[in-house]
Amino acid sequence: MKKMNMLEYLDKQLEKEMQDYDFAIDWNTKAHTVEVMVVLYAHNNKSVTIADLDGIESEEEVIEFEDAILLAPEGKFTGDPDDYLAVLPYAGKKGMKQGTITAIAKYLYQVVAQGESDLMDFLQDETQEVFELYWDQDAFAAIEAEQLAKSQGQTEWPYPRY
Repeated sequence: MKKMNMLEYLDKQLEKEMQDYDFAIDWNTKAHTVEVMVVLYAHNNKSVTIADLDGIESEEEVIEFEDAILLAPEGKFTGDPDDYLAVLPYAGKKGMKQGTITAIAKYLYQVVAQGESDLMDFLQDETQEVFELYWDQDAFAAIEAEQLAKSQGQTEWPYPRY
């Protein structure tokens, strides 16, 4: 029987936790990174003009907002961390501990659920100039510690072979 790898376990946990939201996993085999993208949709009932980071304006009835976290090998990430909601390290070929992956799925759900509420508020309140999701590293670390204690940190899901 083939042992599950970190991507398969991550997908399984995200499917379990993120049932109400759209997400995608993008595995970059050359950079050895894994991007988890989440998408929020909201009705723009007031037809508020929204400008994205590139300055492109829209008055669409349905607003689509995307953000992502990135899993990268420890010490190997060379990009701009501000391009992501969070950049989280994993242990190279060893992969990632089960408790950490479970914590990612659980906390990402919390971030997206809060973000959905915040996006609705943003669309209703013309005084709010910016909307973004917020990843609190301390809150994530608390969930991670709890999940690592539950799984006793024993299971490590390896980085996938290709």
